Amino acid sequence: MSNSKTLTVLQAANAPPTMLRLPAILKRRGRSRSSHYADIKAGLFVKPVLIGLRATGTPDNEVDALNAARIAGKSEDEIRALVLKLEAARKAAI
Repeated sequence: MSNSKTLTVLQAANAPPTMLRLPAILKRRGRSRSSHYADIKAGLFVKPVLIGLRATGTPDNEVDALNAARIAGKSEDEIRALVLKLEAARKAAI
């Protein structure tokens, strides 16, 4: 790999995740707003992060990880464990 490609890959790996707002999350998940919030309440999706006084978002890598788990056919218990792991990783990142 050339130096410029290596640098680009390293920058992407170290870049903070993009914060997705609700419309983008719903589109990526293919779920309705009420189903999305029901999933959060049931522990099947991560809680949003406060990104402003009255604004929340969810890191894109967490949305992607949960979508991949669904695609892989993980059980609800496995997805709940993944949600706990993702939310714990947020606290460890500080």
